[in-house]
Amino acid sequence: MSNLEHTPAEIDCRSEQSQGEVEILEPREVPLGGPRAMTVFRTLPQKQRSLIGAWCFLDHYGPDDVKVTGGMNVPRHPHTGLQTVSWLFTGQIDHMDSAGFKATVHPGEVNLMTAGHGISHSEILTEDTTILHGAQLWTALPDHARDMEHTFENYRPEPLAGAGWRMAVFMGTYGISGQSSTSPVKTQTELGGAELRLEPNTEIEIAVPAHHEHGILVDSGSLSVNEHQLSARDLGFVRAGCKTLRLSAGDEPVLALLIGGEPLNEEILMWWNFVGRTHEEVLAFRAQWQAEIGAEPGDASEDRFGPFPPNTPAALPAPALPTVRLRPRVNPS
Repeated sequence: MSNLEHTPAEIDCRSEQSQGEVEILEPREVPLGGPRAMTVFRTLPQKQRSLIGAWCFLDHYGPDDVKVTGGMNVPRHPHTGLQTVSWLFTGQIDHMDSAGFKATVHPGEVNLMTAGHGISHSEILTEDTTILHGAQLWTALPDHARDMEHTFENYRPEPLAGAGWRMAVFMGTYGISGQSSTSPVKTQTELGGAELRLEPNTEIEIAVPAHHEHGILVDSGSLSVNEHQLSARDLGFVRAGCKTLRLSAGDEPVLALLIGGEPLNEEILMWWNFVGRTHEEVLAFRAQWQAEIGAEPGDASEDRFGPFPPNTPAALPAPALPTVRLRPRVNPS
């Protein structure tokens, strides 16, 4: 997914820990496009916290009637230094990228695209999709891997299930009640991700790596996490040092996502769809993209973000740069 904000903020992300055991992050609404825009709810990044492990971006959307909003139809756009992670609850999206990977994103399957040195891709609703509901996430690649070659992985996990609960682990390893599941999806830092479904008044304990930070996004229902109450669309952050997450559903069914990972411990500069390290580097990424798509004059000889099949719809140009130098933002201590 592209960040379609007209004036995206520059963010220097650091994985500093919260003082509290559970920190509640509330989303902000971001329209994806014009007057019939689909609204997404963004919980990462924000001023309160920029990273959970290497997870640096989280948009949550739907259930959305695409006849009303137009849904998600994002033309070709660039990425650097990150991996995109797509997870759907309802609907389907066609993915195509400049590395030659094509796939349809289905509910219950994870699609992970590694941008590495640079890639461009498009995400278009399938014709038979009427309701769209899911999440789009990015992970920041560590310095040693941020210029790696492109990769693409698709994986459908076999869910674990018990009395009143169901968990599908799409990244990393998690366990409940003596059952555990490990995803084969390859990442460049230790990461975890899972879909959780709880029946009303169900209580579970999830075994998690103690050296990881964790985030629990509540899609629907209400959920207590380590005795801290979360409402729908809230993201609860749990700092490293916790071996078990205690979850308790309220009087309605709960649908949630669990993400986590080892603290990145690197400063990253994120602006629009680029993850870099310096102001000059991000400017160079933007100039290269604009030159490649013919939006602005410049040297397009590197072809960092191409090629793309001929006769595809026009690419998405980059927003204008801020009038000031891209500055660091630091998580509060």
